[in-house]
Amino acid sequence: MSLQRRLLLYLLVCAPLVWGVALYLSISRARHEVNEMFDTGLIRLAREVQSTLGPSYTGMNARLPPEPREGDAGAGEADVRDLAIAVWDRDGKRMLADREGIQLQHLPQASGFVEETVDGHIWRVYYLQSVDGQWLVAAGQRAYERDEMVYGLTVTQVVPWLLVLPVLLAVMTWAVRSALSPVRQLTVQLRARDAADLKPVPDALAPVELRPLLGAMNGLFARIEELLVRERRFTADAAHELRTPLAVLRAQWDVVRRSANPGEREEAEQKFSTGLDRMGRLVTQMLSLSRVESGAKPAMQAEIDWPAIVEQVMSDCLPLAERRHIELACEWPPHGQHPMPLLGDEHLMTVLLRNLVDNAVRYAPRGSTVTLRIGPEQLELENEGPPLSPEQLVRLGERFYRPDGQSEIGSGLGVSIVRRIAQLHGLEPVFGSIAEGRGVKVLLRF
Repeated sequence: MSLQRRLLLYLLVCAPLVWGVALYLSISRARHEVNEMFDTGLIRLAREVQSTLGPSYTGMNARLPPEPREGDAGAGEADVRDLAIAVWDRDGKRMLADREGIQLQHLPQASGFVEETVDGHIWRVYYLQSVDGQWLVAAGQRAYERDEMVYGLTVTQVVPWLLVLPVLLAVMTWAVRSALSPVRQLTVQLRARDAADLKPVPDALAPVELRPLLGAMNGLFARIEELLVRERRFTADAAHELRTPLAVLRAQWDVVRRSANPGEREEAEQKFSTGLDRMGRLVTQMLSLSRVESGAKPAMQAEIDWPAIVEQVMSDCLPLAERRHIELACEWPPHGQHPMPLLGDEHLMTVLLRNLVDNAVRYAPRGSTVTLRIGPEQLELENEGPPLSPEQLVRLGERFYRPDGQSEIGSGLGVSIVRRIAQLHGLEPVFGSIAEGRGVKVLLRF
């Protein structure tokens, strides 16, 4: 159901309910006021009648003058047949009564208002005892007269509202449609957009209620655009970097096929194998970078188990270290201190540490030592390789960037992967020298 229909439904259901409650309260209040007015009249009538009574009054079974007939001049709008008066003496003998008053009950002990049924109709009767107990006066009025006035007053108020109701509904419908017109305009604007159009939606003239929604949409557009830019850049870089090793592999394969000399063929096969290794490493690194930059945040709920990660990384890098005669060393914090407490994704942290150790082993001098030091609040990795120049430190982390003069194969993606995974875990890698301008040191800290 649309928001417009829902609002109209709420209004069409709630408005009559509120109207009904207001009508009930209006009738109750009108009835109270009418009863108060007529009760005051009955009290005044009873007192006036009693004031005319005295010791000299001898009217036995006297009757009041006949009530005016319908249509008589001076009869007015009120029907006097709805009123009654009766007087009794101390002995309960009726001394005065009109036609309706004859049917009133004699209640010697009554005082005040009493509801009675007279000739099948409900009457409200006021009984007034004289001070000396000589006379009992009763003045009554049929309840229908009061209800008629209440309903008459109510109808005069309700009928105009009923007549205006269609106009009110039409105005409410127009008001709801006008209030929701910015939503319809936003819908039309978004439908007309091209899939590549991720410009922010202007919200300067939008209603206050729509601005949080537009802000969230613009934030989503910005994140999508950033993700698309990363994917396009990654695709372009990957295509550019894969072109060279593929061409080299094809050339080396041609040499392998055409080599007649066993020594030349063996050398070509070794180069071809090295090229395949470089291609495999490049693809692996690209897949890792694609995963960490996909925009999907991994669950950062598991506590990092550093001993298990270090064991896995050392095992993975051991063949390369043995080939280059590099000694791998690991130092843990003193007894009783926990190694760098961290919540995150163990697989990603394994990839991060593997890239750091692999680079340290790959670019360390042969026969040297690579030391991994895990402290209570940071992680350090050192090798004895040549220090990095300021220019290299500035460009470190660029995709596919590798300094000149490297003898080991690589893709130039390792530091980019390290920086991205560290960012996801709230960490910062800092590259520098060990001391006195020698060696390379990587510090991973919060």
